[in-house]
Amino acid sequence: MSALCYLGVDLGGTNCRLGLVSAEGELLTLRTLITDLGGGVDAFVATLGHELQQVAALARAKGLLLRAGGIGVPGVIGDEGRIVFIPNLPLLKGVALAAELEAFSGCPLLSLNDANAIALGEGRFGAARQFASSLTVTLGTGVGGGLLLAGELWRGPDGTAGEIGHFAVEADGRLCGCGARGCLERYASATGIVESALEAVRAGDATVLMAAGLTCDAVALAARQGDAVAVKAFRTAGQRLGQVLAGVVNLLNLEALVFTGGVSTSFDLLQPSLDGELQQRLFALPRARLQIRTGKLGDSAGILGAAWHASVSIPAC
Repeated sequence: MSALCYLGVDLGGTNCRLGLVSAEGELLTLRTLITDLGGGVDAFVATLGHELQQVAALARAKGLLLRAGGIGVPGVIGDEGRIVFIPNLPLLKGVALAAELEAFSGCPLLSLNDANAIALGEGRFGAARQFASSLTVTLGTGVGGGLLLAGELWRGPDGTAGEIGHFAVEADGRLCGCGARGCLERYASATGIVESALEAVRAGDATVLMAAGLTCDAVALAARQGDAVAVKAFRTAGQRLGQVLAGVVNLLNLEALVFTGGVSTSFDLLQPSLDGELQQRLFALPRARLQIRTGKLGDSAGILGAAWHASVSIPAC
């Protein structure tokens, strides 16, 4: 009998990563493409479907049986697998992405929130493995969260649990893709950090940064060189994160916070202000227990978590 393997897809606002995962949680292959919806939904599905075909062909070439797959999506998944809320990729709202892609992959697929997939990856194989309760925070194009309680993913009845990116941190703040103002992700994501820096640049503050083509990596580099505007952008991100996460930890008495995503590579720049808020706002006992970690699995976390979720959620044929 052929050994089983699983498909994992991590659909991000900027990049999409997919891979073949063994039954033991080993990433066997990795493919990456740009998340480009400029040509419309059908064109994007066809492009992603072609990549899935390539991965399925590789499984066959290795003599493996592709059993099932999971797709981590940066939004909320509703009935029949349709995406009901996806602020950073709004063209995909209403699309049953897993169903659209099954014909390409040749195996059953399911969708789940991308932060939940990452939390499952880190919880089963990575930085949160030793903790029964944790919140994995994804800091990328947006801000997401995946919540593990008593070792199990907690989604809530509507699948929206863990969505910390849309906590309000400024009552009349920046307009968010969700339609509200002042959401955490408008300040603590890569996009938000760039926006904080751009506001200062346009106000004429002294800085080495230029408005044209500014990226979060450029802001991070300037912060490491002591640029005041860049340092403040990361300090703001850390403060806003701390304000929200202190409330979440106090509410749920979590054991660990795990930070993942592109911004987590610059976590040292926002951690001092984050720690300051947590020290000020946390109850004494949760503060003493709480562990702060960065993810161990990097870009593989969402792929591994989505594949693992499929392996335990899709019944055997």
